[in-house]
Amino acid sequence: HTDWIVTNDSTQNSTKATQEVCGFRWKIEQLHRESKQLTGLERCQCRKARIQRNHIGCAFLVWVRLKELARQTGQTVYQLKHGLLDDYLIQQLKNPSINMRFA
Repeated sequence: HTDWIVTNDSTQNSTKATQEVCGFRWKIEQLHRESKQLTGLERCQCRKARIQRNHIGCAFLVWVRLKELARQTGQTVYQLKHGLLDDYLIQQLKNPSINMRFA
């Protein structure tokens, strides 16, 4: 398996430095992907810049908390979030907070 990396930095001659930079880039890519998929970052329908910044700030705070909990529990952030939703669904099926009446 070969990973090809192309750069226009003619002063770079170290493979280790290139691998290090690519490692940082991957972490940033992971942050963006996870924050979009787990926190609703892209779903903001606000028009004012201040409210959009607040939404982005809150979404990243949620992401940081999810990462912290995932690290503590030894799970991925995806397992953690879906597990929370599973627990909620089980609890609601056992004891619904909204009673349904059928005709």
